[in-house]
Amino acid sequence: MGKDKLRRFAENETFANMFQMKYEDVKDGFYLKGKWREEFFKNDNPLVLELGCGKGEYTVGLAKQYPDKNFIGIDIKGARMWRGCKTSVNEKINNVAFVRSHVQLVNFYFGEKEVSEIWITFPDPQLKKPNKRLTSPRFLDTYAKVLKDDAIIHLKTDSQELYDYTLNEVLIPQNRKVLVSTNNLYESNIIEDVISIRTFYENIYLSQGKPITYLKFQLQ
Repeated sequence: MGKDKLRRFAENETFANMFQMKYEDVKDGFYLKGKWREEFFKNDNPLVLELGCGKGEYTVGLAKQYPDKNFIGIDIKGARMWRGCKTSVNEKINNVAFVRSHVQLVNFYFGEKEVSEIWITFPDPQLKKPNKRLTSPRFLDTYAKVLKDDAIIHLKTDSQELYDYTLNEVLIPQNRKVLVSTNNLYESNIIEDVISIRTFYENIYLSQGKPITYLKFQLQ
């Protein structure tokens, strides 16, 4: 392991808004489960998750844009999340936190109907393993355990295959409520927070001329 990764892992341990728990410590329920707003954020604002947050650019960007909401980025790659967490600490952004965990354990960390919104930005499309896609029925059933009834999920991806799969094989057949769908976001007339923040990889995809797709939907 490189020295830079080791340094980041060590610094992650010092961040008050970075949570890195062992499975044994959460299998019976994380101590903040169902109590994130009152015990960690110290407010009653809506709780928003970014799943597979990578460097946390969206998590931090949304937290800046919406100080009246609480944001938590989740990813298993601690060295990547270090960037977003360090930025939030340096800039004293108090409505953001990070959890180092596999996404499928989300219901270990959050209580029933605790989450108001989910962002999934540029996940691995898992082209050969549909069951591992973050929008597969398996994962959506997991999210449903922690989402409010009127909660919104956003999917932003450069993968046309993932977009088509999510829309045509998962959402429509299950009668999910699709609020917005476009297979070319920046050629659409959509003007909301989905275009106001761009990740590092999104800028690369755009420079290569790849269209960005977007879905906004509800499970209920």
